[in-house]
Amino acid sequence: MAEITVTPINQTLFCVEVKEKGSTTVHEVTASPADIKRYGGEVAAERLLTLSFEFLLEREPKESILRSFELPVIERYFQEYPREIRKRVG
Repeated sequence: MAEITVTPINQTLFCVEVKEKGSTTVHEVTASPADIKRYGGEVAAERLLTLSFEFLLEREPKESILRSFELPVIERYFQEYPREIRKRVG
């Protein structure tokens, strides 16, 4: 299982490190307050991003996840993301 660490850089930018199988990838994710509310309701941004990366890792290896992206981009690749992430947050 992957170890996911989310560190806020500022109010909307987060550094996400994914450690798995002896290697680490680093990702910069932009998540506006509106994005966080849309996908996670009242959940903390760090929790939403952790759950989002768990969602992604179920579908692709960490090396395939974009190095820099805005949170809504996930929905472009995986249409089920909004529904699934709400279940996980709920």
